[in-house]
Amino acid sequence: MTTAQAPVYKKKDFESDQENRWCPGCGDYAILNAVQQSFAQLGVPKEKFVIVSGIGCSSRFTYYMDTYGFHTIHGRPTAVASGIKIANPELQVWVVCGDGDGFSIGGNHMIHSMRRNIDIKVLVFNNRIYGLTKGQYSPTSEQGKRTGSTPYGSLDHPFNPIALALGAGSTFVARTVDTQIPHTRKILQAAHEHEGFAFVEILQNCVIFNNKAFEHITSKGVRDERQIDLRPGQPMVFGAGLERGLRFTPDAIEIVGASEADLWDPTGASGARAYRVCQNSEHDELPVPMGIFRQVQRPILDRQIHAQVEDVSERLGPGTLESLLNSGDTWEVR
Repeated sequence: MTTAQAPVYKKKDFESDQENRWCPGCGDYAILNAVQQSFAQLGVPKEKFVIVSGIGCSSRFTYYMDTYGFHTIHGRPTAVASGIKIANPELQVWVVCGDGDGFSIGGNHMIHSMRRNIDIKVLVFNNRIYGLTKGQYSPTSEQGKRTGSTPYGSLDHPFNPIALALGAGSTFVARTVDTQIPHTRKILQAAHEHEGFAFVEILQNCVIFNNKAFEHITSKGVRDERQIDLRPGQPMVFGAGLERGLRFTPDAIEIVGASEADLWDPTGASGARAYRVCQNSEHDELPVPMGIFRQVQRPILDRQIHAQVEDVSERLGPGTLESLLNSGDTWEVR
């Protein structure tokens, strides 16, 4: 489709007629707003979008988007999304899930979707809590977290979602914040343009069960100093006036003046620097990284599957189910 043929939409074209049932003040509202704005600007026909969700507060997303949608079962949205994409490669398949749905119940499906490099886009709303089931700790809850299921404090070491995605081989890895809509839209645009699996962690607030979970790094008064936006090809700078930066040394990451900051490159094959910088603790002196951690290209599974089917069909003919069942070792049962 050429630019001249691209459809023109507005945000309201992606708003459904369903009553929104999220709690007032939930971060999901801001994310929904950002996604609707972004989809309207991508130049993709509405009928090409499919939203796939699992179970959880975030998974109501499918009802609030005026696109095709599939509300699946707990932990399985990436598996269903993979099947949809393989069945119809022309579709734009986006997955929406929470930290529990994505990393606990669906952790196995998540990492294998990353490994396979299916061309789907996965948004994980990370509020560090199970919200829909009333506030149990999740795989991203911090140690010592007191919840209904951990009344004396969680002993579990939490997942680092970015490190997990990097380790599982996701070819696009990014992080943004629910209330920073311009930044979220930029990340969504980059995820859309990426060919292959795209993973986006969205730090998100749950006003009922984990309110202000990320306020110490996301509130307006501190975010310039506590966040650094990793922009491909740009200096790693932060601060209200972008006056400070980060520089890698063999043993550490140093805070330096902006003129001494390293350029950020998410295309390295090893992802070593991305893994190092994503280890920055939100309680350390170093700022917490946002933006794009990894952006590389490698073969895409759904395309490989169709190419393989075409190749075999050309060599062996279309075949039939009967011939398939009777091929190889067979037994006649009397």
